[in-house]
Amino acid sequence: MTLEYYIFKNGWDNIPDSALDSSQTLVLVFGSSDIGKISEPLEYIKNSFKNSVIIGASSAGEILMDELEEDSLVVAVLKFVNTTVRLSTEYIESAEDSFLVGQNISSSLSDNDLKAIFVLSDGLNVNGSRLTSGINSTLDPDTIVTGGLGGDCDRFESTWVVIDGEAKSNYVTAVGLYGENIHIGHGFKGGWDKFGIQRVVTRSHNNILYELDNQPALDIYKKYLGDKAKELPASGLLFPLELQEDINSDKKTVRTILAIDEKERSITFAGDIPEGSSVSLMKANHDRLIDGAFNASKSVNLDDYNNEPLLCIAISCIGRKLVLKQRVEDELEATLQNLPSDTKQIGFYSYGEISPITSGGCDLHNQTMTLTLLWESES
Repeated sequence: MTLEYYIFKNGWDNIPDSALDSSQTLVLVFGSSDIGKISEPLEYIKNSFKNSVIIGASSAGEILMDELEEDSLVVAVLKFVNTTVRLSTEYIESAEDSFLVGQNISSSLSDNDLKAIFVLSDGLNVNGSRLTSGINSTLDPDTIVTGGLGGDCDRFESTWVVIDGEAKSNYVTAVGLYGENIHIGHGFKGGWDKFGIQRVVTRSHNNILYELDNQPALDIYKKYLGDKAKELPASGLLFPLELQEDINSDKKTVRTILAIDEKERSITFAGDIPEGSSVSLMKANHDRLIDGAFNASKSVNLDDYNNEPLLCIAISCIGRKLVLKQRVEDELEATLQNLPSDTKQIGFYSYGEISPITSGGCDLHNQTMTLTLLWESES
């Protein structure tokens, strides 16, 4: 595998090498949610890699190695030797369609030698947990699925993914990787602390939370946020929910806010909040978040790695960026500390992260650092 990476910010650092264009080339791009700022370099990529599979998403901050970029386009080009690459895209009209869209994506990519799927989605018009449930419904549980939801800083106005070389909203796109030579490592960790009492979800519909302990969810949330309540929904990124669907299970996920409804006194999250679940508010500790990024890379299985070119795709939550502020690059440095010294890293800050869970299958995560590592053995 040949691996190169580039950045466009007021011009290219290095001109992307169009000689790498082929039917076995994967091009990953992450960039500003302001399409006007990335349209020129994205058009260049489209024209330079006409035979390649191009996939990408809008960002709440672009990641290049251990640095955070803004209003840029970061690009990774992977030309495989023995790996097949296939693309699948689906239009998503509303969040209610998320399960079916996920199902269609995985069905179209399913094959005997499918090793992994990397999926990127519009970050606003989707229910991430329903999307992952749909993907899981048609896949062998051994198939690795990772990815994320496009971001838009703390504005919640517009996100995009790359469709036919152009930035478009209301789509989900995914790439399938096939064959015995492709290897995928993955890991995710959080680092948030619980505070306040545990509450029961007494009324909800999919990813819309109406009541906790028979009280309006938005009223309870505002009480905890105090002065920060007037900054909702953006301030909600600083106080996600920890969700436990079954008190007899150790499985816990984190959900983050996408929108609020003052009239309904409800909160819309990036994934489902099932009735009967137990939830607790969470808050951040800088050192714990950075330790979480360090432990995410530490958890990645690299047993099959033998000094091949290695790409780390880092997808972190916008909430982590807002909390860490000037220390945000500390978590990017932390992800690389446990990886081989010549690892290349690109990625983005997102509205949701997708990664396998310990019990099999993929799931939506929020407020995590999620890593996908790709390398190809040549024999």
